[in-house]
Amino acid sequence: MWLTHTRSTLDQYGVGAAAQLHFTPMHKTLRVQMPDLRYLDFRVDFSTKTFNSVVSLCKEMGIRYPEELSFCKPLSSDDLKQNYTEKQMKKKSSAATVKNGTPADTNSFIANRSHNSTNGSLERSHHNPHSPGRTPISSPGGTWRHTTNNGSLNNTLDSVDGSGGAADLSTTLATSPLHPSEEARAKLKRPKSLLEKARMNVAWLDSSLSIMEQGVREFDTLLLRFKFFSFYDLNPKYDGARINLIYEQAKWAILNEEIDCTEEEMLMFAALQLQVNLQINQPQPDTSAGTEDDIDRALSELQMSLEGSHVSSSPADIMHIPELADYLKFMKPRRFTLKGLKQYYFTYKDLTLRYYKSQEAASDDPIEIINLRGCEVTPDVNLSQQRYGIKLEVPATDGMTDYILRCSSEDQYARWMAAMRLASKGRSLADSSYDSEVKSILAFLSMQHPAPAPVLNPESLDIQPEHYLSPRYTRRIRGKAVQRILEAHANVKDLPLVDAKLQFIRAWQALPEYGIALFLVKHMGHKREELLGVAFNRIMRMEPGSGDHIKTWRYNTMKAWNVNWETRHMMIQFEEENVVFSCLTADCKVVHEFIGGYIFLSMRTKDANQNLNEELFHKLTGGWV
Repeated sequence: MWLTHTRSTLDQYGVGAAAQLHFTPMHKTLRVQMPDLRYLDFRVDFSTKTFNSVVSLCKEMGIRYPEELSFCKPLSSDDLKQNYTEKQMKKKSSAATVKNGTPADTNSFIANRSHNSTNGSLERSHHNPHSPGRTPISSPGGTWRHTTNNGSLNNTLDSVDGSGGAADLSTTLATSPLHPSEEARAKLKRPKSLLEKARMNVAWLDSSLSIMEQGVREFDTLLLRFKFFSFYDLNPKYDGARINLIYEQAKWAILNEEIDCTEEEMLMFAALQLQVNLQINQPQPDTSAGTEDDIDRALSELQMSLEGSHVSSSPADIMHIPELADYLKFMKPRRFTLKGLKQYYFTYKDLTLRYYKSQEAASDDPIEIINLRGCEVTPDVNLSQQRYGIKLEVPATDGMTDYILRCSSEDQYARWMAAMRLASKGRSLADSSYDSEVKSILAFLSMQHPAPAPVLNPESLDIQPEHYLSPRYTRRIRGKAVQRILEAHANVKDLPLVDAKLQFIRAWQALPEYGIALFLVKHMGHKREELLGVAFNRIMRMEPGSGDHIKTWRYNTMKAWNVNWETRHMMIQFEEENVVFSCLTADCKVVHEFIGGYIFLSMRTKDANQNLNEELFHKLTGGWV
C-alpha cells in the first residue's frame, strides 16, 4: 500500500509503532517487452494503479485507446505445467516467510493484504535479482535504453518528454525489426493444449493495484500486450504504431500456436507477413493527407443515420422479409454412428432455420425447425478438398446441439456463413451488414487460393520457413514451404504496407478461436472441471478436451457479476440462471476483470469529446466499490 495522500496522518493510514515503512521513489525504471518482442526501458510510476500506468505509457508512445492494453508478467515453463490453485497450495504448505516485510511475489502480498485484488500474478523467486539500488543488467538484443533521468531514449530517439517526442516514438513503433532477438524468441512459451492456453492467463497484472504492490521491482521486465480484443476505430492516419503492434501480437500468436488455423490459412498469413516485410523499405501512400477524407466519412455516417441503410428500395420492400433457400448437405453428429451427410432443402428467415426433404415439400411442415438465437458458428473449410462446411452449436435444454451444414461452392458458403454469423449475434438477413459480410468471407477465401505461379523468384529472397510458419506446419510442409508461401503471396503482392497489416488483422479476427480468453473452472456442486471462455460479446462453457461449446451466454442477458473474496468464488447472474464457479488456472479477479473490461469497451462511442472514464473502468473491473 502506497501512502500517497500527503495530508493524511500515519494514524489515519493505520500505521502503528511496530510497522515498517519503505521509503522509495515513485518513478522507477521498468523494462517493457512490446508485442513485437522488442524491449524498451521506461520511467514508470510504480505508485499508481496498473491501469493508470498503462494509460501514461501509451500516452508517451502515442497509442490511442490504452484501455485495450495491460501488463503481464513473463511466463515460465512451470506456469504451463500446473494450475494456479496447485501452486498456491504448494506455497502455503511450504510456509515460506518473507523478511523485512518485502513481498517475494504478488500472490503472497495480495492474499495477505488486499481483499479486493487478484492473485493471478506469476510466482517469483524469493531472491530479487534487481534490487532497487542496483543498475540494470545488460539489455537483451534489440533493447532501447530509456533509463536516463530526463526520460531520453538513447541511440534512436531524443527525449520523449519534450515536444515531438511521443510522435517520434510512435513513428518508430510503426515498424518492427524483421526478426526479434533469439533470446526474446526463446522465451516464448508455446501451449500444447487448451488447458495450457488457459494457464497462460495467470500472467495478467491486476489493473486495480499498483505495479509495486504486485511484486514488481525496478529494472524488472513486464510484457505490454493487448488484453481486450475489441479494437476500436483503427485508423491508419492516427494509428500507425497501434496497427503495427496489433499485427505483431497477432503474428506471434499464430506462429506460437496460441490460436489454431488451417494449412491454407497459415500460408495466407505467411504470404501477408512476407508482403509486410517486402513493403517496409518501399515508399508508401501518404495516409496523413486528407482532412477531406474525415469530413466525407463523417458526412456519410450522418447520411446513413438519417436515411437508414439501403436495404429497401421501395415501400413494398419494407414488408418483405429477406430469406435464403437452397439445397445443402446436412448432418447431426452423434457418437457411435456412421451416418453421413444427406441433402435437404433449407430455408432461413428471421433467425429460424427449416429443412425439408425437397423444394417441392417446402409447402408442407418442415422436418425440423431450428432457432438460431444464441448459436455458435464455426467454419469447417478446406479449399484443397473443396470442403465448405459450417458447424452450428444451438442452445437446447440439455446444453448445445450440434449441426453440420455443407455447401457446394464458395458463393453458397459465403451467403450461408454470413447469415449464420449474423444469427449468432441476433441479427437477421435484413441487417445492413449482410452484404459486406458476404464480400468479406469471399475475400478471405480468395486470399487462400494459391496462384498458378509465384511472382517472385525464390532465389532472390532469403525466406526461412520457421519465421513465417508455425512449428506444426513447418514440419508438415517441409521442403515445399518456400514455394507454397510464394504461391500464396501472389494474391497479396499489390497490397501496401498498412493494408497488408490490416488484412492480416482481419484474417486473424476471422479465426474461430479469436479473442477467447480461456480459464479452467469448477462449478459449485460439480466435481467435473470445465473451460470457461470469455470473449468480447459472450461467455462460454466449453469441454476441456475438445473445446466444444456446452452453453453460451451473451452479455446482454447478464445482470451482474460478483466475487466472494473469502471463498474466491465468482457468481454471474443471467436472466435465466445464476452461475457460480471457482477458477483453477488464475485468480477469479482475472476472470472478473475480463468480463468487466469487455463491458466497459462496449460502452465506447464515436463522440470526439469522449474522455477515458477511469473511474467507470475500475468500478466495472475492480470487483469492489
